[in-house]
Amino acid sequence: MSMQQVSARKMGRWALAAGLLALAAAGSAHALEWNLQPAATKIAEDIHSLHEYVMALIVVIFFGVFGVMFYSIFAHRKSNGHKAANFHENTTVEIVWTVIPLLILIGIAWPVTKTVIAQKDTSNSDMTIKVTGYQWKWGYDYIKGEGEGISFVSQLATPRDQIEGRAAKGEHYLLEVDNEVVVPVGKKVRILTTAADVIHSWGLNAFGVKQDAIPGFVRDTHFTATKIGTYRGQCVELCGKEHGFMPIVVRVVSAEDYTKWVDGEKKKMAALADDPTKTYTLDELKARGEKTYTANCVACHQATGKGMPPAFPPLDGSKIALGPKDAHILQVLNGKAGTAMAAFGKQLNDTEIAAVVTYERNSWGNKTGEAIQPAEVKALRK
Repeated sequence: MSMQQVSARKMGRWALAAGLLALAAAGSAHALEWNLQPAATKIAEDIHSLHEYVMALIVVIFFGVFGVMFYSIFAHRKSNGHKAANFHENTTVEIVWTVIPLLILIGIAWPVTKTVIAQKDTSNSDMTIKVTGYQWKWGYDYIKGEGEGISFVSQLATPRDQIEGRAAKGEHYLLEVDNEVVVPVGKKVRILTTAADVIHSWGLNAFGVKQDAIPGFVRDTHFTATKIGTYRGQCVELCGKEHGFMPIVVRVVSAEDYTKWVDGEKKKMAALADDPTKTYTLDELKARGEKTYTANCVACHQATGKGMPPAFPPLDGSKIALGPKDAHILQVLNGKAGTAMAAFGKQLNDTEIAAVVTYERNSWGNKTGEAIQPAEVKALRK
């Protein structure tokens, strides 16, 4: 080998070592991000402790097993004059390698079982919230405890400009919503999960909570937040095109602040309540419909109404938007089987559906001149 080749190899090794050191230095700045989220409930603390306990146990087992193995290979190698033993059975060894793994499994299973049982114990809750997964948002109904009767839909609040790269990403990119779930600190909250279309999953790592939301089924979980603050999660079950855009935000507040929030939310609901018997003008419906369309339809059908064929067909010039209005209303109410078109009958009220249908029939190149009234939607509901 020439001197040039030797020098090149040495330089390559130094470059590799320098690269590894640089990576290590960069990684140390983010070391905390490799760990679990800080726990905000007793169960999350137990999960974190179990994680560290099992990891430590695995490390001990790894070094123990491989230490014995490497020692045996080194100390009993042929070059030292050792000869391989020839035997078929050893009762002592068989007992040892059966009993030790059994004890290890018991040492893991005992605390894990206690934590799993605690996770499933939803009894004696102070309040209950029903969570419904939709493509692609969450519906919340407070059905027990202070705040009973409050209902709202929570969906992504990150602007489309950030998502599509036309603006700088914010601090809570894809983890911010228009309506946060608010709960009091120290109260046991039972969560009932279900879904209106496909399987979703409601998960908050800081609470140690993950529960699938399955159409036609009601599952439950619970949490008791021990720290005031805002906690963020996401849908953790692949549910379609906008799966990555279903954030979960829970704000934990003091008992006094929670009472204030409940009072304010009920007043807001009363102020925003729509009268399904009211007759609106075409311009009023279009203005309201544009907001509803932006919040619920734009991700699939686009702001231009051109859609993304073939999965998401265009509304501009479509047969449904220019055809009989009853068929259009029914499709928004009930969705379309075998397609990604979700049913909005349980998500939107009669006025919102009347407005969005009116907007779709009178926007872009669609100019039907029809104003769909809430009473027409109510008459077509099943």
